[in-house]
Amino acid sequence: MRLSQYFKRSEFECQCGCGQDTVDYELIRVLEALRAHTGPIFISSGNRCVKHNMDVGGALNSYHVISKAADIVVKGNTPAEIYHHLNLRYPDQYGIGLYSGWVHLDVRKEKARWDENNT
Repeated sequence: MRLSQYFKRSEFECQCGCGQDTVDYELIRVLEALRAHTGPIFISSGNRCVKHNMDVGGALNSYHVISKAADIVVKGNTPAEIYHHLNLRYPDQYGIGLYSGWVHLDVRKEKARWDENNT
């Protein structure tokens, strides 16, 4: 089932197989805008049930658990390039984290920035 022009609900399913696949509309809207600018986006982690979040070492208050986060890889772009693009486009909002292999994006109301070496 398509959620938008570029994304399917299945891309956001919890990876443990529990079937949890809720996605926040604002997250889809931000990802759609990014996709239109950059090209294909791979969702490496979307929604997580509480158990799966614990199993992968996610934060206790993870936005993945409440369907407001995605870890993404963008073909043809480094994580640093995507991090900087998102930071420029949304300077005063959202959570954006830079990791060596992906970028974390969440649609929290306040601004938060980090990288894997400075969490």
